[in-house]
Amino acid sequence: MSDGNIETRKLVTRLVIAVVAMFAFGFALVPLYDVMCKALGINGKTSGSAYQGDGQVVDQSREVKIQFVANNNIDMVWEFHPEAEQLVVHPGAVNQMLFVAYNPTDKPMTAQAIPSIAPSVAATYFHKTECFCFTQQVLQPGERIEMPVRFIVDRDLPKDVRHLTLAYTLFDITARKPPVASNER
Repeated sequence: MSDGNIETRKLVTRLVIAVVAMFAFGFALVPLYDVMCKALGINGKTSGSAYQGDGQVVDQSREVKIQFVANNNIDMVWEFHPEAEQLVVHPGAVNQMLFVAYNPTDKPMTAQAIPSIAPSVAATYFHKTECFCFTQQVLQPGERIEMPVRFIVDRDLPKDVRHLTLAYTLFDITARKPPVASNER
């Protein structure tokens, strides 16, 4: 064999190994992301469905401050904000916060809210019993809506966690799920 053929084989072998490594890395991204978020305490994921747990006894001796944050994705034009910036709650109690959305455009739009909790360790102790994030929201031109989130902070929340942030990012999904223009809700 000539030196050219040997060099070509080495190059092809290296390229195949690189492609296989990139493919494997692509599959590993989600678990790596979850590990990094857990290690760094960012992007606490909440359940995507309503909490069905048993009623909890309220711990009146303890208070937890909940901060509410509303963000729009870069393509979302709606006005979106919580009714209040924060609440002080007792673990085990049922609480509610209203988020307000307004469609200032001249066309119907569909949106989806994605929640996250910080610190991420608290995400498993934050239970939503009702949330606008469970469904897609359709607003007609100029329509304004108040959307509730009802939640319980679990009594088993670690004692050193005294402050939580519940953040929602609102995404425009009109292109994926076009709304039906009507006055019915």
